[in-house]
Amino acid sequence: MKSVLKISLLFGLAVSVSSCFDKKSPNYQFFPNMYESVGYETYAESAAFNGDNQLQGQTAQEPPAGTVKRGFEIYDYENSTAGYELAKANLKSPLDSISEKDLKKGKELYGIYCAICHGDSGNGVGKLVEREKFLGVPSYADRPVTEGSVYHVITHGLNAMGSHANQLSQHERWLVTDYVLQLKSKL
Repeated sequence: MKSVLKISLLFGLAVSVSSCFDKKSPNYQFFPNMYESVGYETYAESAAFNGDNQLQGQTAQEPPAGTVKRGFEIYDYENSTAGYELAKANLKSPLDSISEKDLKKGKELYGIYCAICHGDSGNGVGKLVEREKFLGVPSYADRPVTEGSVYHVITHGLNAMGSHANQLSQHERWLVTDYVLQLKSKL
């Protein structure tokens, strides 16, 4: 009796498994979007963050109003000639002591961001000046620069030089400033 029950159970299981088989659609997918994702154009417009969805609480990752990035210190000198003159006269480095490691880091950052135009020694003859891509890059020996003026120019840019505030953190800008002043003293 037990063997007949086992045989019938096995037969019923085989019938139920084979009854789901269909040659026209051989597979059933529970989540088809996971296997066959929708292809979107890279720069196509999307309705995901349009004005209607903002009512539902969806925004395009905008920070809340009045917030400041963690660790960010507000730079009070405006991007103008007056702001440059104020920074040149009043702004001092917050770095207490410059260690040998910090000087190496300042030299490394200067080599990455500044030496291409200003030259390795700060004489205003970098690779781009040698190849005549930029002309009139000043030598640090020709300019009366202070740590405030160098930091202000790195932060906001001046003339053909653009701002490096997005590439360098505030601490890194001060390291580059100290290295520039060290180069100026050698010229």
